[in-house]
Amino acid sequence: MYFATLASGSSGNSILVGEKNRSFMVDCGITLKRVFANLEMVDVSALELEGIIITHEHSDHIRGIGALARKLKIPVYATGGIWEEVEERLGRLQPEQRIIIKKEISLAGMDIKLIATSHDSRESYGLKVAGKKATLGIATDSGLITEDMHRNLPGCDAYIVEANHDLQKLWQGRYPWYLKKRIDSSVGHLSNVQLAEALKDWLRENAQKVVLAHLSEENNTPELALTTVLKMLRDSSVKQRCSQLKIRVAPRYVPHELIILGE
Repeated sequence: MYFATLASGSSGNSILVGEKNRSFMVDCGITLKRVFANLEMVDVSALELEGIIITHEHSDHIRGIGALARKLKIPVYATGGIWEEVEERLGRLQPEQRIIIKKEISLAGMDIKLIATSHDSRESYGLKVAGKKATLGIATDSGLITEDMHRNLPGCDAYIVEANHDLQKLWQGRYPWYLKKRIDSSVGHLSNVQLAEALKDWLRENAQKVVLAHLSEENNTPELALTTVLKMLRDSSVKQRCSQLKIRVAPRYVPHELIILGE
């Protein structure tokens, strides 16, 4: 299995997941031009893409989906509630490109389970992706760690997870009060500390990679997110049981290098 974030943050989000020259995307909140440029950076052909999964309807996750689906003639997967929110916004798609999903699907040779998150959207979820030799947990855009996340995400080989903000920077920053309250609410975004607490429970001996994603440009920095999470994990039993673990931060506008698992 391989994966990369192609873009990450409120300016646009997209994740590539693949195995053996078959791949799919999770969200696409960037332009078609950027999609192709960023895929080229990780040396993956767009022709390998077999579909796009929508995690929720916010524009930073769906902005480029319609154009990409029409260009590549690939299907788009979303729950019924999300389709009601996004169908007109995606533009014209063929009936066979509109796939309604419920709890589990198979795509590009991998088994995918939807995991409920808590966000101010119609229906939001993360994913647990199981390939032949590795599993990847994806969870962003959640104001808290849901029971579904706690039940399904422990024990993955790798994670793409939200470390959106530093709580002190958020409350001392220049955002208006209503926006601060929204971000810090149960349907907002995960802080660095919230994520680190969850990772202490989720990470097992097999954990190889964690990518910190969806960082706020205003209320966080890559250095602060990484330092906070690393310190909390080092002060826990994770340091002893996850000797091979590597943690990095997803860049905002470009991909990180392709991460390959299970080789």
